[in-house]
Amino acid sequence: MKAKNYLFQALDRSILETILNKDTKKNIWDSMKQKFKGMTRVKRALLQALRKDFEILHMKAGESVNEYFARTLTITNKMKANGENKGDTAIVEKILRSLT
Repeated sequence: MKAKNYLFQALDRSILETILNKDTKKNIWDSMKQKFKGMTRVKRALLQALRKDFEILHMKAGESVNEYFARTLTITNKMKANGENKGDTAIVEKILRSLT
């Protein structure tokens, strides 16, 4: 009962509603593994798209350095939020290579 209680407390309400009918903690855990396995694939696909965006990133005509820098950091922050950290050196190198 304690394990089920901890799982229920840790989950978001939208997820909790999908597992309320599970009777054992193993069923709850298996259901959660299945649900988040798909999320892993989605995250991997999103990271692929973000990597592509980072690689083809160039400063646009008429764009200020601050705008370009902000756009670059937005992409790298999204990558970091999804589990991939480019590192400051790689980001600075990319910015310096792609400035007009």
